[in-house]
Amino acid sequence: MTELRSDSDGDLFSERARQYAAERPLTRLHILEAGCGWGAGLRLDGRADGAEHQVTGIDLDTPAARAHLRTRADLTAWHLGDLRTVPLPPRAFDIVHAPYLIERVPHAELVLDRFVAALKPGGLLLLRLRDRDSALGFLDRRLLGLAAHLPGRPATAPPPAGAYERVASRQGLQWYCVMRGLVIAEERTSRDALTSLGAATAPLAALCRTVAACSRGRLTAAHTDVSLVIRKPENRYARLL
Repeated sequence: MTELRSDSDGDLFSERARQYAAERPLTRLHILEAGCGWGAGLRLDGRADGAEHQVTGIDLDTPAARAHLRTRADLTAWHLGDLRTVPLPPRAFDIVHAPYLIERVPHAELVLDRFVAALKPGGLLLLRLRDRDSALGFLDRRLLGLAAHLPGRPATAPPPAGAYERVASRQGLQWYCVMRGLVIAEERTSRDALTSLGAATAPLAALCRTVAACSRGRLTAAHTDVSLVIRKPENRYARLL
């Protein structure tokens, strides 16, 4: 059963990754950092069994991504380029971590399919995104200047053409998981994009409420971001009843 929470405290994905590692003692984990060109990766240091992990990064090829990769000492290897074609061996990774990536890439569903194919059976797909069906997501994709001030994306990179596809939403990902036979083990919503803006939080929150009201329920101001812990079934033919 999916666990739904509204909570921005703590590092959900690192915690779930450590739980996954604890269930597989003395096993070297292979992790894919999708969107490695900004931010930091999962925190897995201090495993009780002393086992190591290998981290491969992929992202779009941009000058900002290349500059950031010079600071990523946690990566064992990395590839930059078209996410539809960068090398991803099948069933090679225990965990795919993709924070704030799906809403900013074109052909998002195809990219997701490649991530799922690269996961081992029983592996975890950890997705965090700005919900296109949130009022802030609507403003982000319609007003490109807003993107430079929102967390979860490099400041120099507004949403590219083709970003915020339909799958880049809470409902879109729920549909995607049903169609691909994936299990959403945990789902959390938050207003991180607003609460991190300091003095701008209150006026932007008021604007989001206005946009949501004008949309007559199509957009929401209750949250901005969605985090999902998705598990690939051990048996590809398994069905949920």
